[in-house]
Amino acid sequence: MQWLVRFFTWWNGATLSTLLYTRLKGELVGNDQYGNAYYRTRGGRLDPALGFERRWVIYAGVAEGSMTPPGWYGWLHHTVDVPPTAEGYRPRAWELPYQPNMTGTPLAWRPPGSTLASGVRPPATGDYEAWSPNR
Repeated sequence: MQWLVRFFTWWNGATLSTLLYTRLKGELVGNDQYGNAYYRTRGGRLDPALGFERRWVIYAGVAEGSMTPPGWYGWLHHTVDVPPTAEGYRPRAWELPYQPNMTGTPLAWRPPGSTLASGVRPPATGDYEAWSPNR
């Protein structure tokens, strides 16, 4: 059953075609603390269509882009040339640790005034005048 899920869905991990491409053309660069594996084109060859090497990640579990640590994010997006494993990367004080996306869950952030925040509508402030069809 797992192979069927892999064949038809991309959000439950790498698809079979991604795994095949990685096996044939990829070179493992390193892993992060979440178990994600980072790859580049074998030997660092440049892609003729792009003009730079391809870099990609195979997530451990559900494909969640916010689960990429800042050091690896910079490497994936060609902001830095050296992967975090090769340079002894340390996160800066302003780089926050990973937090899962809570959208659609009871733990999602609710802005002030949202009826979902407390279940009670905030009182009107007097800056609203109700529309009347007779005016």
